[in-house]
Amino acid sequence: VQLQASGGGLVQTGGALRLSCAASGLSFSRYTVAWFRQAPGKDREFVTALRWHGGSTYYADSVKGRFTISRDNAKNTVYLQMNSLNADDTAVYYCAAGQAITSTVRNDAAYGYWGQGTLVTVSS
Repeated sequence: VQLQASGGGLVQTGGALRLSCAASGLSFSRYTVAWFRQAPGKDREFVTALRWHGGSTYYADSVKGRFTISRDNAKNTVYLQMNSLNADDTAVYYCAAGQAITSTVRNDAAYGYWGQGTLVTVSS
């Protein structure tokens, strides 16, 4: 099983990026897929999640209205569209898949599969 995150980079404040998470050896249709991030010197935090069955989405308050999680069933890929980026969004972003349910979707322990992370740097 492999989750491959990509799309990170350097962007100016107010800019946008789209991250991708492609899975091999695992079908996202059976899992909840999430993005977490870890800023320098800080703990990893929940960003957003998508429950494949039913399509429910969840967002951290800090990104609500700016970030959007979406999926491409045919490509077995999840995307994170990030708009209106600011310096607080600078972090390594990780995609994850697991059997998370509504009550555990924000808990990283609910995810058994993780991508390698992609760095997003927002410059002022």
